[in-house]
Amino acid sequence: MPVILKTTLLLILSNTFMTFAWYAHLKNLSARKWYIAALASWGIAFFEYMLQVPANRIGYSQMNLGQLKLLQEVITLSVFVPFAFFYMQQPLKLNYLWAGLCLLGAVYFVFRG
Repeated sequence: MPVILKTTLLLILSNTFMTFAWYAHLKNLSARKWYIAALASWGIAFFEYMLQVPANRIGYSQMNLGQLKLLQEVITLSVFVPFAFFYMQQPLKLNYLWAGLCLLGAVYFVFRG
């Protein structure tokens, strides 16, 4: 499997855990004390790091740090928008589209030869 594909898949999984760790407590644990939410988030974040660290190590073998970071940002937005819409039931906004287009421009500049 190509390095960029392996890195991307691991980062998608990692970001899914990260997004739940950062935001799901706002829906699921809003009636609990903040430190309960923090402990639950730390538990979820463990799995995020177990995927993110190898993804970055694998990716860094063929990408530079800027490319790796930008790939992470594109994946973050790609995971966050469906999470916000489907899980948190937030409205879709055109701002997500504009942000995505800006990131695509950034991808072009960072990955071009």
